[in-house]
Amino acid sequence: MNICASRRALVVALAASGMAVAASSAFAADAPAPAMAEAAAPAAPGTGEIIVTARRRSESLESTPIAITAINTSMLENKASVNIADLQGAAPGLLITQQNSGAAAANLSIRGLTYADIEKSQTPTVGVVVDGVTIGTSTGQLQDVFDVAQIEVLRGPQGTLFGANTIGGVINITRTKPTMTPGAKIEFSYGQWNTWSGKGIVNYGDGSTWGVKGWYFHNQSDGYYWNTTSKSRTGGSKDDNFGGSLLFKPAGSGFDAQLTVEDMVSSFTPVNVTITAPGDAFYGIATPQTNLYDVSDAPTHSTYHAPAATLLMNLDAGPIKLTSVTGWRHSSEDQTQDFGTAGFYYVLRRQHYTQWSQELRGAGKIFPGLDYVVGGYYFDSKYDLTQWTGIGGGGVALNTSSNPDSVAPGQQLVHGKTRSYAAFGDFDWTIVPKIRLTFGGRFSHDNKKLDNGFFGGTNDQTLSEVGSGDASFSKFTPKVGLDYRPNRDTMFYASWSRGYRSGGFSSRASTAATASTPFQPETVDAYEIGSKLNLLDHKLQLNFAGFISDYKNMQQNLTVPGGPTGNQTITGNVPGGAIIKGIEFDGTLRVIDGLKVTATAAYTDSHFRNYVVGCAGPGTSIITCNYSANPLIYAPKFSGSLNGEYTVPTSFGKVITSVGWRHISPYDEQISNGPLAASSTATDLIYTGNDARVRTITQDLVDASMTVDFKLHGADAYVRVFGRNLTNSVTTTAAFTVAGLFSFASTVEPRTFGATVGVKF
Repeated sequence: MNICASRRALVVALAASGMAVAASSAFAADAPAPAMAEAAAPAAPGTGEIIVTARRRSESLESTPIAITAINTSMLENKASVNIADLQGAAPGLLITQQNSGAAAANLSIRGLTYADIEKSQTPTVGVVVDGVTIGTSTGQLQDVFDVAQIEVLRGPQGTLFGANTIGGVINITRTKPTMTPGAKIEFSYGQWNTWSGKGIVNYGDGSTWGVKGWYFHNQSDGYYWNTTSKSRTGGSKDDNFGGSLLFKPAGSGFDAQLTVEDMVSSFTPVNVTITAPGDAFYGIATPQTNLYDVSDAPTHSTYHAPAATLLMNLDAGPIKLTSVTGWRHSSEDQTQDFGTAGFYYVLRRQHYTQWSQELRGAGKIFPGLDYVVGGYYFDSKYDLTQWTGIGGGGVALNTSSNPDSVAPGQQLVHGKTRSYAAFGDFDWTIVPKIRLTFGGRFSHDNKKLDNGFFGGTNDQTLSEVGSGDASFSKFTPKVGLDYRPNRDTMFYASWSRGYRSGGFSSRASTAATASTPFQPETVDAYEIGSKLNLLDHKLQLNFAGFISDYKNMQQNLTVPGGPTGNQTITGNVPGGAIIKGIEFDGTLRVIDGLKVTATAAYTDSHFRNYVVGCAGPGTSIITCNYSANPLIYAPKFSGSLNGEYTVPTSFGKVITSVGWRHISPYDEQISNGPLAASSTATDLIYTGNDARVRTITQDLVDASMTVDFKLHGADAYVRVFGRNLTNSVTTTAAFTVAGLFSFASTVEPRTFGATVGVKF
């Protein structure tokens, strides 16, 4: 066993041993104690209260002094949700689009903070946490929601309890636990583009001490794009997700342990729509499409394999409640991609990624009125990337070649490693009745390593190293807040928190100097005030939040001299940063029995400060580009939603009708070269905005579904018909221009209809 593996095993063993020793003490005492519950559940049926664990405590949604939206199973099912992208509109200020350059990859934006890339040398700005385990890259974040108990969307920096790379917020996903009793849930769906899915969950157990859950999900589609060259449907996918979970919960012990083992096997066809225009070097090689669903890509393929395991243990030992979360994830990716150039610019990427994480935390009360959550965290990841790029049409052979080395000289090889440690604490102190002080912080230490090199020419396996880097970053991120509850149904709060995203090295660097020079961490200071109101005898819930985010030392792509072409694009820091201000609202009104109306709204005003960087000029020269007037990406000025759900009891069950409208104002998807200001010079370019091709249009998305619930031989059965994007709003979900060479995009799903049948028993 190597040293790294030994350390990982030691961390896991220590955590497990500590839990086991505490559990043994509890067994010996034989004192009944309630087991800790990570899953959220209704606190008081009929009152509208929801229990959340956003602060690693079980507390009601309306008493949690942060901006949070909770979405439970029934809300997801009644809206015919497929994956977390369907959360867009359910929480104010949340934007989720699919990134087709990686498997199950998502562009997540909360309050205008986003990371729109798939490179594993950098980390997301919005954390996706599944059963307590953070997914360390944007690949794999687009999670299926069929087996979800509840999703919590936390807005604003969540570094104290969720780690360094959550400066935008967190999507906290809790899947269903084994029920410990025999039962099953089976569902089949079919829709346009020959899209179909079959999903099943089976539970079994002894009713009190142990339970096991197994699942299998299959999703498949021919895709909604049309390849004008092959005259066939393209952009299809096939996904299989399967696994099992074992829950052990000895009666009267206060201890429970849940082991989950799962796997995902995926294949899909990456596609890009050509939006190249006159002035781009590749214009004319691939004809720009007037229809955003028409592509002329050369044949491409992608495969993705991602096994994972999670061990969650809880112990209520009386004065202290202990939780241990151990996570392991691995992924293998093999993808070819044509960037809308009819095979002229063609890439093959093969990469492997592995992460280990261990969290151990304790919660309890120091004295009445002062409670705490404290803990420690360890994270270790490594990845390797081998990339072949074919220019001029020859790269298409990469799609079928079993030995691409023979057809693609100049292969790039990248190895990266991350090791992080953290200690954190979060405290709630009721200073006087009705007034509570929340304070805490997290100390994080990150070590990043990266090796970057290129192989030689055809059949030359000599590795020429560009450079390597090794750097460490440490940061303390505090948080302090105050909330006032004049009565049980009203709360006002204010807070300040600091978010931190660690530094690292540029995988695209092409000189020794840039490969060994790290980019530095970025931070966000977030100031927030808010209120949560329960009115009309709990029939109306209203939540408001206002915030100012001071974004400093932003990590952005910079163009600097050097490399084979005379200049290179690396990740660097823009000291000027940005200011983001916003107002958010979400509310629920239970109009009458069976009729519920929900609404969200978010207004955001953002701008850069002194965004001046080097960029490519004529030939290999570097000139100055000023993007200070350009808008931030994935930051619409306004977004909102209105959803109505009406349940009608019938003699055979009930009928649930859901209709929703989501409005998203235009936003940009890349910092890019747009119109020039009149004061620009040949060496000092001042832009007044981004390239118009990377801007979406206004989106008004209407979704509807009708579900009929009924009994079938003693089981709960349902039939659902649904439609998404009924207004057929057409725009891009991601768009990119590449250094004046070519431009490409992906497109929102068009109007879609489908039906679902299912049974639960």
